[in-house]
Amino acid sequence: MIPYDKRSGKIWYNSELVDWADANIHILNHGLHYASCVFEGERVYDGSIFKLEEHTARLFYSAKRMGMKVPYSEAEINDACNQIIAVQKVENGYVRPTIWRGSEMMAISAQQTKIHVAIATWEWGSYFDPKLKIDGITLNISSWRRPAPNTIPWDTKASGLYMICTLSKHEAESQGYTDSLMLDHEGNIAEATGANIFFKDKNSEIHTPIPDSFLDGITRRTVIEIAKSKNIKVHERKINPSELSNFEGCFLTGTAAEVTPVSCIAENQFKVCDLIIDLNKSYQILVRKKKAA
Repeated sequence: MIPYDKRSGKIWYNSELVDWADANIHILNHGLHYASCVFEGERVYDGSIFKLEEHTARLFYSAKRMGMKVPYSEAEINDACNQIIAVQKVENGYVRPTIWRGSEMMAISAQQTKIHVAIATWEWGSYFDPKLKIDGITLNISSWRRPAPNTIPWDTKASGLYMICTLSKHEAESQGYTDSLMLDHEGNIAEATGANIFFKDKNSEIHTPIPDSFLDGITRRTVIEIAKSKNIKVHERKINPSELSNFEGCFLTGTAAEVTPVSCIAENQFKVCDLIIDLNKSYQILVRKKKAA
């Protein structure tokens, strides 16, 4: 794999197309030292960004919650995202818009820092190994928990919130698992390190945690809409880890993960059932529908 700082092409950087190798920041920028940074992850399917407007709206919401005034409009960022995938000729890949505070101040206060915006894109296949997308990934249960909602801006896609996700992912991989299930501050099931989670019960109904301390994913909402269109009953509720043995199936959803089945969480085993396979097929049809039309 080519390191991300060694790739070629252009990155949209503060309204200019900059050579990939020159899209740099100073080591003393506030975003790096104090996590003054928000971002989005978007998928490109057949040359089109899926739900671009929703992602950009969430990016601006995250920035506002972090006290950062974006020096561009949502329409300008949408145009920039479409421009950079055209310049880079990305047909099926990923888009990463990022907003951060600059280097004008180096202290907790950052009132006078400049707000920067950059958008990078690259060809990217499956987030998980394609074989695992068929057989199901494995999860441990993280020793880290999602913080209480009154301690962080939990409904944003802010960089600082992902620190414990990296720690959890590394912990899982060291134990031979693919990813990690994270509990919330009350000990209920929350999400995986970068994706929302769903369960199928014996009656072919779906259960998923209420997103009251973690991000309500755009893919999560999309899959719920797909399930309801198929007359599948969806329960959004608190789910205790003691209930894991009651479920037959499990899957993750996310822009990167898409719809990914789970074969086990710790000692709890799950089947890659027809319902999950069907939801994945319907999702894949939907994300490519715009181009096909």
